[in-house]
Amino acid sequence: MAGNVEMESSAAGSGAAGDTLERVRDIAATITDAAAEAERDRRLPDHLMAALHDAGLFRLLLPAPYGGAEMDPPALFEVMEAVAKLDASTAWCLGQANGCAMSAAYLEPAVADEIWGRDPAAVLAWGPGKAQAVCEGDGYRVTGAWSFASGGRNATWFGGHSTVMEADGKPRRRADGTVAIRTMLFPAAQATMTEMWDVIGLLGTGSDGFTVSDLYVPHDHSFAREDAAERRHDTPLYQFPAVSLFAVAFAAVAVGIARPMLDSFKDLAAAKRPRLTHNVLRDDALVQAEVARSEARLGAARAYLRSEIDDIWRAVVASGRLTVEQRMRIRLASTHAIHEARAVADSAYEMAGASAIFASGPFERRFRDMHTVAQQLQGRAANFQTVGAFLFGHPPDLTVA
Repeated sequence: MAGNVEMESSAAGSGAAGDTLERVRDIAATITDAAAEAERDRRLPDHLMAALHDAGLFRLLLPAPYGGAEMDPPALFEVMEAVAKLDASTAWCLGQANGCAMSAAYLEPAVADEIWGRDPAAVLAWGPGKAQAVCEGDGYRVTGAWSFASGGRNATWFGGHSTVMEADGKPRRRADGTVAIRTMLFPAAQATMTEMWDVIGLLGTGSDGFTVSDLYVPHDHSFAREDAAERRHDTPLYQFPAVSLFAVAFAAVAVGIARPMLDSFKDLAAAKRPRLTHNVLRDDALVQAEVARSEARLGAARAYLRSEIDDIWRAVVASGRLTVEQRMRIRLASTHAIHEARAVADSAYEMAGASAIFASGPFERRFRDMHTVAQQLQGRAANFQTVGAFLFGHPPDLTVA
């Protein structure tokens, strides 16, 4: 079946997808061999980072002028899925860093070149938090704390989303009356890391916190996320907000976790005879039916998401803009894919019985990783309500779509 193909390609994806998938194949053993070390140390090891940089995997969504691939969303899905089949933490770090790299399209070219153009090993990381940026001269004094900075232990730069405060202590307001938020960019060495990533899965992402206090950040090292007025590199890819491509990437991670779990169970079922039974698992009628249902669930969820992002990408290339309705379609299809992938992973884990609980096997870490993926913003069930409300004509919640 198609699900057994290690890495699939699509005519709808860009030519870069095939080239990048080939580079993923070339370093596949490095990724899988480093997974246990990454999990133990709560960060991707240096030799793996070097291989990922050499393969260009941190530059998929970076603008071309700074050495980026400007990869289209369908191709991004395939690459993230392929890496996740090898190790979910590695794929998650890549998805996060690539989404953050889209910020280069909003920066002064000299600043983007400083961060990415001159440094082939550049990685920008950020996460949610609370911070204030007090106006001072041509910049800001920033104090804040942020968390869930996936890949932060390997980052060269951090981004801190901050409330802009006037010198008199009042928040700055936009023309529409909302409080101004800007993302402050500063070298990772200027921040203090905070250990907090004591979790069950995606351990290798090292999604710890970071803080700064009274740090001066020049205005040109900041930007307002998704503010079209600040967009300087205006190709079709950057009509998408980073949150939409985070959704694509992290849904691909979920699908990429579920596929090898299901395939590993089918391999196990060909030989395993559970205790106190007479037949191997593959001859059990209930197992046969559940495997078929799982194939249908995973295949359908993947196909739905791919169909949506293929169609939306073609429309954006043709029109030059991304609509709110298209953003909601991405949110719905990506959340659905994560939930269906989790159901398939759970089914494979349960059917494998005691064989699934061993850390040396193909199930245990993937099970933990899957349930960590599904607990993140991208997989939360409330996303369905967000889309459903929009479908009934309520104002869109664009903070998550």
